[in-house]
Amino acid sequence: MLASLIAALIFVESGGNPNAVGDQGRAIGVLQVHRAVVADVNRLYGTQYSHQQMTNPVKARQVAALYLQYWGRAYERRTGQRPSPEVLARIWNGGPTGWRKNSTLPYWKKVRQTLLYGGRNDSVPLRRGRQQIGRASCRER
Repeated sequence: MLASLIAALIFVESGGNPNAVGDQGRAIGVLQVHRAVVADVNRLYGTQYSHQQMTNPVKARQVAALYLQYWGRAYERRTGQRPSPEVLARIWNGGPTGWRKNSTLPYWKKVRQTLLYGGRNDSVPLRRGRQQIGRASCRER
């Protein structure tokens, strides 16, 4: 689940562009990682990632996975519930307590759209429940 969520976050954050820069230069890479996220992961796990390394998609995914695993467990301890993709996406967007901020709801809607439709803006989901549905090879003209 985490790998597919991170893939959706990448699509929403940068469209997969490892050189993307956002938030007035404070967020970089495919996941638009902020310095605070890198510092948090380094503090929590004893790692030595640098903010500049977040332009490397592999390292950015590693940092995102560690960040979401830690704060997802914190959410579970606090609420007694396993974190859903919505909770994790809202944490990514709004920080450790992003899951309860109304300001992260529009972000979740974009991520959810990507998870369901693969970024396409049509009404045929790629997945229904646990069953995978393949992408159409062509569109109606």
